Amino acid sequence: MRLKFVFLFGWMCLSMFAQNPVPSNGKIIRHENFPSKLIAPRHVDVWLPEDYSPKQKYSVLYMHDGQMLFDPNHTWNKQEWGVDEAAGRMMAFDRSKKYIVVGIHNISEIRHSNYFPQKPFESLSEKTRDSLYQLNRFEQVKLFGKEVDSDNYLKFIVTELKPFIDSKYSTLKNASNTFISGSSMGGLISWYAVCEYPEVFGGAACLSTHWVGVFDTVNNPIPDAFLVYLKEKMPNAGSHKFYFDYGTATLDALYEPYQLKVDELMKEKGYTNKNWSTRKFLKAEHSENAWRARIHIPLMFLFGK
Repeated sequence: MRLKFVFLFGWMCLSMFAQNPVPSNGKIIRHENFPSKLIAPRHVDVWLPEDYSPKQKYSVLYMHDGQMLFDPNHTWNKQEWGVDEAAGRMMAFDRSKKYIVVGIHNISEIRHSNYFPQKPFESLSEKTRDSLYQLNRFEQVKLFGKEVDSDNYLKFIVTELKPFIDSKYSTLKNASNTFISGSSMGGLISWYAVCEYPEVFGGAACLSTHWVGVFDTVNNPIPDAFLVYLKEKMPNAGSHKFYFDYGTATLDALYEPYQLKVDELMKEKGYTNKNWSTRKFLKAEHSENAWRARIHIPLMFLFGK
């Protein structure tokens, strides 16, 4: 119970921290309350490397839970991913392509609804869907703040945010230079984004992917619904990349059995170590500190030379 409380309390607190982050490396430009006709407005932070120049073209990484990526002084738990440090080091030592990072803030009350893959959710029975909507994160506070609308969330990224980013910044617009990443629920929506928009995203990095969808593994049909969807929609192995990982402590301890099933599917679909990686991190927990310790690995997988 305490683990669930800490996990949910953290995400509920994210929207409290609206100050501009101060990166250790590079520069961050905030687009406040980025407007949308599809979803609720939210901040978008764009990280640019130290030597960013409009004369050069950059790959783009879209990341969820954007308020947790760059500056621990503005996060609820004083932890952060350290994306600016890891990406900056890679580029400084010429170990990767040049790229920028687009951090899309979540809205805590509706995060689960924004990030839960919609088509697998809709494949569940009506009784199951209704029961999921009744789940609480706290007393009197629903886990799903509204109906699942991750299709609109992805449509926002693809049809509203990406065109803006490509027009304002000096980017490479094709799928082979456009990637998406997140952790936990952000891991779910990242692989879902590539499956729904394989012509837009060339790959995804999914850390501590929350395969259980909720917090109970007993008689839980959600992982199987994800697997059925992936069997049908997993894009061509020759032109896409997928990175998955998981720890073995706290909430991450739930994930291995489900990740192993996904790994078997990846093999069936023709993915190899050239375009797919799954990593297990012993004793790693479900936290920004854990993701910070290994973020360089998925970044290198996506952007490494």
